[in-house]
Amino acid sequence: MRLTLRQVEVFSAVARHQSVSRAAEELAMSQSATSTALGELERAYDHALFDRVGKSLRLNEIGAMLLPAAVELLDQAAQIENLLEGRAGFGLLRIGATLTIGNYLATLIVGQHLQRHPESRVELQVHNSARIIQQIANFELDLGLVEGDCSHRDLVVTPWINDELAVFCAPGHRLAGHGPVPLAELARESWIMREQGSGTRQALEYALAPHQFRPDVRLELEHTEAIKRAVESGLGIGCISRLALREASRRGSLVLLEVPELNLRRRFNFVWHARKYQTPGLRAFLDECHAFTAGARRSDEIELPYIP
Repeated sequence: MRLTLRQVEVFSAVARHQSVSRAAEELAMSQSATSTALGELERAYDHALFDRVGKSLRLNEIGAMLLPAAVELLDQAAQIENLLEGRAGFGLLRIGATLTIGNYLATLIVGQHLQRHPESRVELQVHNSARIIQQIANFELDLGLVEGDCSHRDLVVTPWINDELAVFCAPGHRLAGHGPVPLAELARESWIMREQGSGTRQALEYALAPHQFRPDVRLELEHTEAIKRAVESGLGIGCISRLALREASRRGSLVLLEVPELNLRRRFNFVWHARKYQTPGLRAFLDECHAFTAGARRSDEIELPYIP
């Protein structure tokens, strides 16, 4: 063969970073060695794989077609190496989780996975749905645990567990203990909401759209805990997953509002690239996710350690 695994590895890293220097840093190679390996691969087959735009590199059509196969080849090579080194194929696993899942579920499941498979390694990144989906499409992550919808043509989406949002307020708010709250009452309130691109924001906007309801957004925050604190402080009302509100509701520091007009049900999903090779480690992690939520109809019914 005219190519080497090192050349394929260099190509994959440059494609993900769109930069030779950042690829070299990831691979612990010099920039000249990285550039040389990429050039040798392109010359061997007389095909440019990138368009050179200033100092950046962008995959051209041939390079885009090659990337999924290159990632799959590298994953299979890593599995062979793990088996030869006695690690049963459980190597590095790159997981992306949206904020609610990452803060309340993913870290616990990752902990169980590492205890059961001490030879494995996990990188867990927590971002909003839009960023996780983009990282999976770029082969930067092996698996996504997301709250939002995903219609990317290259990605596979499979259901995990149901979830439901809840509108909530501080105990001293005028709507606390009010009973069913009409949407007209919510229109008078200031809202503390997640940022655009988050699955929570997307689900709430879907629920409000049929009612032509446009909330008065006073503050946008990237973290559910920050939203809870802002609502506790009396800055407005919020809407996040019941999972994230479970302990605060039990303590009485936040009050969940009943809004019968809104359908706030959604689903947590698994997302991976259709061309992504599923290693034994990835399959084991998916099994652990299902086992972790077994018996629960909705995310806030999962048996969890105390969440402050």
